Formats: sequence, C-alpha cells, structure tokens
Amino acid sequence: MLRNATEDDAGTIRRLRNQRANREVSITSHEISADEHAAWWAKTSIDPTRRVLIYERDGTTAGVVNFFDIEGPTAAWGFFLDADGLAGRGETLPAWIEVMREATAYAFDVLGLELLTGEVLAHNTVVRQMNRRFRFTEGTPEVRYADGRELTVIPISLRKQDRRPQRTA
Repeated sequence: MLRNATEDDAGTIRRLRNQRANREVSITSHEISADEHAAWWAKTSIDPTRRVLIYERDGTTAGVVNFFDIEGPTAAWGFFLDADGLAGRGETLPAWIEVMREATAYAFDVLGLELLTGEVLAHNTVVRQMNRRFRFTEGTPEVRYADGRELTVIPISLRKQDRRPQRTA
C-alpha cells in the first residue's frame, strides 16, 4: 500500500535511505545527516511538483517512493526499500515487485502521467533487469561524478501505453 508521507515519517525516510544497500545504488552515496535531511524534507514537503509516498507491507513501513519534477503528463521517480528489514524477513523480491506495481499504477492512474522517467546506475544490473520486466526502456548512458565516484547513469522511461497490463481483482 502507498500512502502520503507525513512529518512523522521523516526520520524513517532518512533511516531507510541511509541503509548501506540503498546508498550503494544511489547517485549520492554518503550518509545523509540529520540537518541535510531536515532541509530536504522542509523543501520537499511543500513542493507541489513532488510526492513522497510511504510503501507499507503488512502494516509495516517497507519503503519510500519519490515522484518529482511532476509537470503536466510527465514526472521522474525513484524508490528505495527497507533493504535490511525485508531481507531479514525474506520478503525482498515480493516487496520489490509490489512497490513497482503500485508505484507505476500511482504514476499513471493517480497522477495521470503519460511518461514516467528515472535513472539507474549501470552497475545495478538487478534493478535494470526488474525495470525491463516492468517495460521501462533505457536511454543513452551518461558519466557523472558524485561523492568522489565516477558513475555511469542510465536514464529510463516508461510510457503509459507500454506499461504491463494491470491485474484485475
């Protein structure tokens, strides 16, 4: 289930984002400080071009979905899961599939998007495979530098008409 993030979720968002597994596959890999996170949340929580959603699984916070640069029929997105908690419960793969299904449905059915974009690091082959499963296409890789690392970043996109068919109840 996805729900809007609130001020009460800010600490949990930072904790999950700072998990090593999430930092290793993010463009910015440093540990986010409390001040840095507070500044981000203060700006993000009032930005009409953003949506921060909490992904809950069996009543427990299991991830965060960010939609940003929402402008008309397009937006960008990213997400991260509670890598440590889900791995400990053996729920990583089902949660990952579920959050991607729910997030793409939110993008197209709630936000009314026609095009959803994002980025993935080239070395993150597992995410790239899952993106392909959800019919995202990859664009031309770009080299960037962040946190003292050289990264190859691949743009991804999914058009509404290309998404996987939605399951009916």
